[in-house]
Amino acid sequence: MDSLKKHDSSNSGRQDTSSDTTEEENPDLCPGFKDVDAFVKYGLGAVLSATKASAGLPQAGDEYDFYRSFPGFQEFCQSQGDKLLHCMSQIMQHHGCRAHLKDHSTVTGLEERFDLVVDSNDVILERVGILLDEADGVNRSQQPVMPAGFQPPKIVVSSWNRKGSSSGSRSETFKLLHAKNITRPQLKFKEKVDNSNTPFIPKIFIKPNAIKSLPSYFSNKQIRKERPEDLDVPAALADFIHQQRTQEHVEDMFAHPYQFEVDHLTIPENLLSKPEPQMYRPMAETKCSFIHNLEDLVALNGKLCKLSEFAVDLEHHSYRSFLGITCLMQISTRDEDFIIDTLELRSEMYILNEAFTDPAIVKVFHGADSDIEWLQRDFGVYVVNLFDTHQASRALNLARHSLDHLLKHFCNVDSDKRYQLADWRIRPLPDEMVQYARSDTHYLLYIYDRMRLQLLDFNHGQPGLLQSVWNKSKDISLKKYLKPIFTEDSYLELQRKQKKSFNTQQLTAFRLLFAWRDKLARQEDESTGYVMPTHMMIKISEELPKEPQGIIACCNPVPPLVRQQINELHLLIQEAREILMCGPIIDFFVAESGNTVDDSTIPLLCWIVDMFFFFLSFFFFFSSCISKSTIQKKERNSHFTATPIPTQPGSQNTKTTNKNKYTHIDEREYRVGKQNLQYFEAGIERQCMTN
Repeated sequence: MDSLKKHDSSNSGRQDTSSDTTEEENPDLCPGFKDVDAFVKYGLGAVLSATKASAGLPQAGDEYDFYRSFPGFQEFCQSQGDKLLHCMSQIMQHHGCRAHLKDHSTVTGLEERFDLVVDSNDVILERVGILLDEADGVNRSQQPVMPAGFQPPKIVVSSWNRKGSSSGSRSETFKLLHAKNITRPQLKFKEKVDNSNTPFIPKIFIKPNAIKSLPSYFSNKQIRKERPEDLDVPAALADFIHQQRTQEHVEDMFAHPYQFEVDHLTIPENLLSKPEPQMYRPMAETKCSFIHNLEDLVALNGKLCKLSEFAVDLEHHSYRSFLGITCLMQISTRDEDFIIDTLELRSEMYILNEAFTDPAIVKVFHGADSDIEWLQRDFGVYVVNLFDTHQASRALNLARHSLDHLLKHFCNVDSDKRYQLADWRIRPLPDEMVQYARSDTHYLLYIYDRMRLQLLDFNHGQPGLLQSVWNKSKDISLKKYLKPIFTEDSYLELQRKQKKSFNTQQLTAFRLLFAWRDKLARQEDESTGYVMPTHMMIKISEELPKEPQGIIACCNPVPPLVRQQINELHLLIQEAREILMCGPIIDFFVAESGNTVDDSTIPLLCWIVDMFFFFLSFFFFFSSCISKSTIQKKERNSHFTATPIPTQPGSQNTKTTNKNKYTHIDEREYRVGKQNLQYFEAGIERQCMTN
């Protein structure tokens, strides 16, 4: 309160002497505070204090029950709870939301109040996001058609938004993630994208530089095109179906086509001896060629076949595609850089196999684990004689193993990572993105020379350490691309990774949502993260919303396909809610036994739990019947054997009242036992129908 008074007392003076035009026009924008920064600091302190106070409350359970037994604690909780509800109602009313938290005639039950708060938070957070975008200089009503690398200058509204916006300083924004209004490149591919739930079959049909010939199965591409039943089916799926239909036995159907060549590769002596590092040319003085058509690609392949080494890197996009798309390939020689539009030349990229599989040519990559798989998946291109600078960095025990660190360590070059998460589907590519792509390979051959020299010096001139890097690089080049295969137990692996503990209803919802997401992602050729991010799927599984609006409230922002398929999602959640919930008992069983329980075991455990309660209820029901019979028998015996007692006013009524009391209690136990028996019989029948 003292701080507020200080602000109030100094507010008028500040307003009188302020020269800021905005404050003169809006004197009540932040009453009592100098600027937005002061208000944010004060608000943050209040939020931290409230969070700390809430964390100090006794936890639910025995500790809370103990404190709850004191009348003073009850009164305190009641008064503070009323204050909080009043504040929340005022905030909700201010934002135009339904605000009846304290009205018991309108809102009944904690769950309805929680749903009301969730809906209000959704509205408030949406407005907060809009205001933050406006403060950040983003106008949602005027989105650029193609947000390439150019970022408009931001409007600075306070110091927390400034971020080094002084003149001459380079922008440090990393906002560019996914460009909008881009035609999906998959629509232009000559071969359909194969998102089927079948194993990946290599695309290769011609094998240059072969020591072991390619099996005839892979060389029948022309025959495959002539099969009329396969015209509307993805090529890999058509091959798999045709092989199953004709019962052809192909041992090497899923094998690495160049495994024999890589296994028998011998590194020549000149690559195991000390090299003379060849300095790179400045990027501004180096020619850069763009490859957009088949003629230029064939010419590039001819140039590469005459070299002894070249550097390679790929740019990939995975957000708007189920399997992912290789959007760009960069190749650098000692004298020239090449940028290949792999979206345009996707079906012709196999031509580069002649250079990429030549054992006399060294292909230098950095972190080639994913690149090798992408080359196989999209182009049917393989690599023989690979040198991975990432493996060399690990062998040298450098401080870091990223390409950024190698550029700084060996070339004193600071890489610009503003476009690391850029959407590489953009066409035409802005100059900034082209420069970023070139920098990934332009210096790599010089780094390759320096690292070979250091590997030999590190091992006192012996080639053992350098040879180990070649061997690890060979192992990477033998990696095979594997498609994500959906199985009935796939969701369990994701659940274990997330370390979430679900009851039977929540686990069923998670399983159904996982299957729905995978199916829709394959159909629409979208990533599972675009269809429904994992954290949203977990949130929905935990909350099990009763209404479609509750599903929307669990997603912020709401994915387009979730809003489109909201009715189907609602039916899935309803199906999960109808499952009998026996999660806590199953968790106890797992904790006591030390075993893991998969989805196939849960119905059996639920049946065991149901049978246990059935027999327990039957025992109580049978006991009630015996108790009633015993009491009635005793009543009859006492009637014939009792000694006459002098009657007094009210004595007979007392005896009758006591008898009726015992009979009433016994009949109530009888009815409860019978109801429990009927309940558990219905539960077992419902569980059997579900299973």
